[in-house]
Amino acid sequence: MANVNNREMIDSIGKMTTLELSRFVKELQEEFGVSAAMMAPSSAPAAEAAPKAEEKTEYKVTLKTSGEKAIEVIKALRKVTTMTLTDAKKAVEEVPTVIAEAASKDDAAKMKETLEAAGAKVELS
Repeated sequence: MANVNNREMIDSIGKMTTLELSRFVKELQEEFGVSAAMMAPSSAPAAEAAPKAEEKTEYKVTLKTSGEKAIEVIKALRKVTTMTLTDAKKAVEEVPTVIAEAASKDDAAKMKETLEAAGAKVELS
């Protein structure tokens, strides 16, 4: 770091958005094999040392596998979505399939719970 002093780095970091800062911290952790908790003083809780990430409000719901009970998963898909029987069958046959692009936290959790109860594997992202 020949030409960058600490103040310039701090000023640059201070101008980052929450998302940029989160990605920057992740890159630092990966580069140096440390975590924010490891870098925090022992007297301060780790949660205070790392910036709080904003809670997600929308989730992408992906059907990863349909399990052994494809018919049950098709029925469950029809309960939690507006899919037709043909679309639900196609979604089960062509996993992984995105079921919802931007579901609310509650809707995504309900979808996951219902589909997993039918034997499917679901991922929220």
